[in-house]
Amino acid sequence: MTETEGTLIDCHCHLADKDFKDDVDQVVADAKEKGVVAALVVGTCASEFQRVIDLADRYPDFILPCFGVHPVQGALTEEQRCVTIEDLDEAIPWIEKYHKRLGAIGEVGLDFQPRICKTRHDKEVQKQVLIRQIDLADKYNLPLNVHSRSSGRPTIALLREQGASRVLLHAFDGKASVAREGAMEGYYFSVPPSVIRSEQKQKMVKELPLESLLLETDSPALGPDKEERNVPGNIILSCDYIASAKKLETSEVCKLTTQNALRLFPRLSKLIVK
Repeated sequence: MTETEGTLIDCHCHLADKDFKDDVDQVVADAKEKGVVAALVVGTCASEFQRVIDLADRYPDFILPCFGVHPVQGALTEEQRCVTIEDLDEAIPWIEKYHKRLGAIGEVGLDFQPRICKTRHDKEVQKQVLIRQIDLADKYNLPLNVHSRSSGRPTIALLREQGASRVLLHAFDGKASVAREGAMEGYYFSVPPSVIRSEQKQKMVKELPLESLLLETDSPALGPDKEERNVPGNIILSCDYIASAKKLETSEVCKLTTQNALRLFPRLSKLIVK
């Protein structure tokens, strides 16, 4: 068996989320039992970063931490708002301190939902925050783990304009044709378990070559059942769906998506190569 056969990598999840506060040990154990060998745990704001690092310390053979400033802030207090430059300024010292441990700068991106992004100024601030984080990724030679809700085309355009080349667009919710444009730039797209109930994500899987696909859960969101907490162990559902859509064996999709993940996130190698 090669080093990447029989392995599943969750390229985007939120194990630092409060939903996992009481049972994260069991969640990680269950994921490992189901063949998940590594998870990129993303932070979304400075106040979350310590928990991400604590988890990486707790599971050094499983978790690769990522720090970024999400375009929507306030999720931890359930008072969501558009990001500000001050949010980024608070996060930068953390990124500078821990950059040698990070797997990516993320979760970053744009979110143009009208309930969050209410003015042209909000859009411009989001773009400036993303541009500065693209610069940080370049400075520290790290890939980007990117959110693009209701902003698929503008996000890809901005990444292209800024010269970003190592990019994961997670849980992309735009048109399959727009995803194809991103894939032509060399960007990767990760598929969550919600693909089994999402016609939009099914179209994206059909449109993109396997060379552009990764696996994710976005736990605790985007599970197979919208009403239930998602967990990294559900990532096999993404793999199975892609295999069915591409008429391949699940083991082949597992191997190829893992190889893709190692190309984009080279620091994963210390977790999965024995």
